[in-house]
Amino acid sequence: KPDAIKIGMLHSPPVINSVINSLNKIKIKKIILDPVMVAKSGTKLIDNKSIKILKSKLIKKVTLITPNIPEAEILTKTKISSIENMISAARILISLGANNVLIKGGHLKSKIMQDIFLNKNQISVFKNKKIHTKNTHGTGCTLSSAIATYYSCGKTLKKSCEMAIKYVNHSIGT
Repeated sequence: KPDAIKIGMLHSPPVINSVINSLNKIKIKKIILDPVMVAKSGTKLIDNKSIKILKSKLIKKVTLITPNIPEAEILTKTKISSIENMISAARILISLGANNVLIKGGHLKSKIMQDIFLNKNQISVFKNKKIHTKNTHGTGCTLSSAIATYYSCGKTLKKSCEMAIKYVNHSIGT
């Protein structure tokens, strides 16, 4: 069995339900979900039925969900334009059954990159210098994959997030 699983874009209800059934069979505890839902252009990549299943069933089965701001806005039906809004959205995701939430702050208009890690017991803000580049395609996928990798190596989830954020920020320039 794998030590950790990273889940990316799930585009349809049958695919999401198949993933849920597989997770029930293999019983892995370290699961990172990057809910790829919105293209860089702002186009939604999955339909409302898929979003509903993700929110009602899958979110409860994963260890960490890592939405960016547009994805968190869709999942929580809120507008996010500040760190405070990110924390409120993360709390909504916790109330929906998420165990841990990392909202990626790259879409905020700020010179400092601020990512929010939240669970029922703690709130952490990871701050890094924002590097302006056009080469950001796939950074969310890279980040969630790096988190899963550190987590599978025995790091705590929070430390895995912190280390992955530093790696992705320094190597890709998010």
